[in-house]
Amino acid sequence: MPTSMPDIANHTTAQTEGTLDWVGMSNIEMPIMVASKGEKERMVSAHVDAFVNLKEAQAKGIHMSRLYLLIDELSTSNVLNYQSLVTLLDGFISSHSDLSDQAKVTFSFDYHLRRKSLISGKEGWKAYPVTLSGYFNQGKLTIEMAIDVPYSSTCPCSAALARQLIQQAFQQKFVDSELDIDVIREWLGTTEGIVATPHSQRSVAEVKVKLNNNISDFPITDLVDLIEDSLQTPVQAAVKREDEQEFARLNGQNLMFCEDAARRLQFSMNKATQYDDFWLKINHLESLHAHDAVSVTTKGLIDGYQP
Repeated sequence: MPTSMPDIANHTTAQTEGTLDWVGMSNIEMPIMVASKGEKERMVSAHVDAFVNLKEAQAKGIHMSRLYLLIDELSTSNVLNYQSLVTLLDGFISSHSDLSDQAKVTFSFDYHLRRKSLISGKEGWKAYPVTLSGYFNQGKLTIEMAIDVPYSSTCPCSAALARQLIQQAFQQKFVDSELDIDVIREWLGTTEGIVATPHSQRSVAEVKVKLNNNISDFPITDLVDLIEDSLQTPVQAAVKREDEQEFARLNGQNLMFCEDAARRLQFSMNKATQYDDFWLKINHLESLHAHDAVSVTTKGLIDGYQP
């Protein structure tokens, strides 16, 4: 008759007694089927962090395999949506009922969306880093969604300085000439005419929201649309020349410091009713400076996200 295998976690006590805030695993690689509002269910390659607390001071440790197997079951037999995320947290705790009463899990992945070009109607894939998180802590359930959205920002200061140089070049060119609209138009189409251009840079809006419990599928596309519609200069996928020209126009009509971008997005987020709270960070990855320009703001709830 085979002997039973030893279970050190169950049958030995801690070398040094004490409770622990979180114990578990990070960076678990797992394919997960994600339910996003308005999109077909889609498989993503996720990295998962799974934790419970250790409330029993004398216990040797938790049962990490139980956490892994619950995530594996979600991967092979279910779809990740709001309710299955809540159920997963409940499973973490119920599988450790004698050891834990808090749980958290995080799924990080790139979510690809088909995005249309500005004018030509061409389409291409854009990847958006998404993090879905669930927390059951101090008896409170929180489900969060975070998304990074890239866009372009053109500096209002450099635009004003460029316009001044163009004005000076115009005055020097035509100071002693009779103005001819055709000559001026042709001159403006040369590098001599547009002697300077403002600097712009790729920028990233990092947005984190607390989701209402009345949702089912995650509103990934909704949040991406809100961010891109607010900032007006989303990074493009497939482009033709007419799309590039329209992108240049949009940049010229939406000059913004990081403060401007943060306030635009803050205004739109305050009108969105499906998010109980939000935190956002605007990153302008400077082309003039070697550092970044950053703005951070929140919804401003007393017990909500802190800057």
